Amino acid sequence: MRDKANGSGLEMADADFVGQAPPISSVDPFSTDSLTDPYPMHEALREAGATVWLEMYGVVAMARHAEVYAALSDWRTYCSGRGVGIDDFAVSKPWRAKSLLLEVDPPIHDVTRGVMSRVLSPGAIRSMRDEFERKAERLADELLDRREFDAIPRLAEAYPLEVFPDAVGLQKEGRHHLLPFGNMIFNSFVPNERFRESVRDAAPVVEWIFGQCARERLMPGGFGSQIWSAVDSGSITSEEAQVLVRAFLQAGLDTTVTGIGNAVYAFAKFPVQWETLRSDTKLLRPSFDEVLRWESPVQTFFRTTTCDVEVGGRMIPEGRKVLLFLGAANRDRRRFDNPATFDIRRRATGHVAFGTGIHGCVGQILARVETEAMLGALLRRVKRIELIGEPKRKLNNTVRSLAALPVRLHPV
Repeated sequence: MRDKANGSGLEMADADFVGQAPPISSVDPFSTDSLTDPYPMHEALREAGATVWLEMYGVVAMARHAEVYAALSDWRTYCSGRGVGIDDFAVSKPWRAKSLLLEVDPPIHDVTRGVMSRVLSPGAIRSMRDEFERKAERLADELLDRREFDAIPRLAEAYPLEVFPDAVGLQKEGRHHLLPFGNMIFNSFVPNERFRESVRDAAPVVEWIFGQCARERLMPGGFGSQIWSAVDSGSITSEEAQVLVRAFLQAGLDTTVTGIGNAVYAFAKFPVQWETLRSDTKLLRPSFDEVLRWESPVQTFFRTTTCDVEVGGRMIPEGRKVLLFLGAANRDRRRFDNPATFDIRRRATGHVAFGTGIHGCVGQILARVETEAMLGALLRRVKRIELIGEPKRKLNNTVRSLAALPVRLHPV
């Protein structure tokens, strides 16, 4: 039957649900149209109910902030250990083994998260801040000399591709493989044609990535060698160290590239916000949170229920895949006023762009330092960032990013 209450043409699901089943949606959130402009779909899902049944994939969707936040915070009910993709790990073996950060729960997660928290401690990040800022200043000077350029390859990719691999301790040669590897990983959570296309020429990428994770290939003192030091203390095994370094490479670059690109896009699209930031640089840190909320780099993640759980008056059975729409939650009017508006004076705390709970992004402090260094360097030099062409989207099943962003810098 039709769900008359929501008026959206949704039907009611009843297969294996206890009590009142959620409304059904035939939408494909991973289609080209949905990934190009997800916001109408997000609005429809939010207004349909606290939970919606996506019949194309046989999963429950949550798009409202309260439910997404609660699910991310409750790892016991919504576990990551059964995979954060639609069919766990089968789609991408052998090169995408289970992530020891994203796809494990306690007690294993306590060990691996503890290792990464020590490696990425505030003190360790502070020790690298000067170098990050020096490289940001140098790149900003080069970009200002150029004046007109594509901000994605020249800025959003160029800066993290220098500072992040240096911080990890990677060799210089072959770093161009990092971005296609991340694209493969974030596509792999859904076994569609986009994923298959991204892995079509995977062999040289995978070979290089696996080689870089070996202890002897990593430079002393970098984050990678520090992960390997946990083997010496008995915290993890050699095999786990390899997987942890690889997980760090897959998660620590793409979201930063996307975050910086989205920041440049936001300030170019809304020049008054750049003027506001230039007049009050104390807004630099909260402005990045507003970028993350307004255009979330990671749009979706899956979880699996470990028991029957009631959400919004409807019971989700145990063992059901749940698709959490982080990007939709961050534009939920129930949590944020005028959510489609980019406003750096907004109090954007509570957004879920980096997740929350025990599986919150362990590398977010690194992403923040990189982005603040780059934006800070531009603030001191650039009066206005002007869009001089139509931005082009880079479609990925999980990450919302840009492929091209033509801009002109107007100097102070």
